[in-house]
Amino acid sequence: MVFNWLHLAILSFLAVGFGFAAAALLAPLILAPTSKQGDIGLPYECGMRPLGSSWIRFGLTYYIYALLFLAFDVDVLYLFPVAAFYPDATGLAAFVKVFVFLAVLVLAVVYFWAKGVFTWPRRID
Repeated sequence: MVFNWLHLAILSFLAVGFGFAAAALLAPLILAPTSKQGDIGLPYECGMRPLGSSWIRFGLTYYIYALLFLAFDVDVLYLFPVAAFYPDATGLAAFVKVFVFLAVLVLAVVYFWAKGVFTWPRRID
């Protein structure tokens, strides 16, 4: 195998890429402030000092709802290109594909509903 200018270009681009990645990882270690006293250690709340504790625990249901929202939101985003392509589609195949996609989404909602994911638990003190 002959080492030519193309190999040199590939190696130089790899070196520059690794250099940028290393710089992005090392720059905060060098440039970031190291003091954790005063206002730097406080959580950010619109530039005002926080009242009370910001280190409260949220219930697991908040995260489950957030994950479900993201999952179904991303699935709905797939429907926009399909809706743009659908008028140009010929035959019944495009309709069947969209129907199968939506049926899987509906089955997921029914499954989550049957498992009780959408019921908000009462807080027990």
